[in-house]
Amino acid sequence: MKILFTVGGSQAAVFGVAPLAAAARSAGHEILLAADEPLMAAAQSVGLPAVCITPERMRYGQDALTAAGRIDALLELTGQWTPDLVVGGLSHVPRVLAAKLKVPYVRHIWHIAPMARRDATAVAELAPQLERLGLSELPAPDLFIDLCPPPLRPPGAPAARAMRWVPRVSQRRIEPWMYTRPEGRRRALITAGTRNLLLDTSAGSLRPLVKELTGAGVEVLIAALPEAAERFGAELGEVRIGWIPLDVVAPTCDLAVHHGGATTAMTLLNAGVPQLIVPDNGYGKAVAEAVSGYGAAVLVDRHRPQGQDPQAAVVAGCLEILGEPRYAQRARAVAAQAATLPTPDEVLREIEALAAR
Repeated sequence: MKILFTVGGSQAAVFGVAPLAAAARSAGHEILLAADEPLMAAAQSVGLPAVCITPERMRYGQDALTAAGRIDALLELTGQWTPDLVVGGLSHVPRVLAAKLKVPYVRHIWHIAPMARRDATAVAELAPQLERLGLSELPAPDLFIDLCPPPLRPPGAPAARAMRWVPRVSQRRIEPWMYTRPEGRRRALITAGTRNLLLDTSAGSLRPLVKELTGAGVEVLIAALPEAAERFGAELGEVRIGWIPLDVVAPTCDLAVHHGGATTAMTLLNAGVPQLIVPDNGYGKAVAEAVSGYGAAVLVDRHRPQGQDPQAAVVAGCLEILGEPRYAQRARAVAAQAATLPTPDEVLREIEALAAR
């Protein structure tokens, strides 16, 4: 069958859907990934056949502003390549498309942040598009796939088919130090994902954190964009900074410090790594609250320091995680439970059954 996967927003959406899309392709199905121009490189880096539908990145919560253009682009695409089933994510535009095409719709997301209110608003704002297309209502998804481990799902989350997170990020040639633990030392990874050059610790410098960690005998890795490595590498001292494959290095780490991105947080949880999260937006804060609420992370909110300097709080939180085994134990508990969830290949069988109705 033909399956149209659709993504918008950040690279995390591409990396999140890639395992299921790859499973479908390996099973002999034809697939296409419809994506925004800024996500095309990420799609290509994980081997997915992708077609651009809009020049700009779609932002969650902006369905009403961009819906007409995105729907028209998707209708043009499906006029040339008609899918038997549509898979979408945070946006409800693909759901409109599936209703217009009268094919099953699968929603595939990482449901760790409460979304009920935003979903209801987005669906209501799509009413003009439904009327324009001659649709009386927007049917519920035929299948809801959730990548979030059950212990971290928000209260009141809708029933879903849980699926195991399979790490998928852009790859290049790797070196032995990336997949081996340093002998006699613990290892900490610091990353701000792909949105920022470096993690923002409020004071604008990672030097105090790096100094404290290396002083405690910890090897420090900083996964960063090439321009960050060029600009800041010399001033950060004894660290490895630059491109580091998160999925490869995660199992070798004792601590990770990051911004709360979906791919980052879940790849680390998948490896059982305790985390200190400094959120860079509201979604990152929801991620941090869920993971720290389970006991597998420490949350440092730069905007609400609670009487402590944010940079000092980051340092203190890292030392607490390294000194208290309970954080690693809770992280490993999530990883163990996630490992029991159905794989993309198993969930694909349910998707095949939908299309066969």
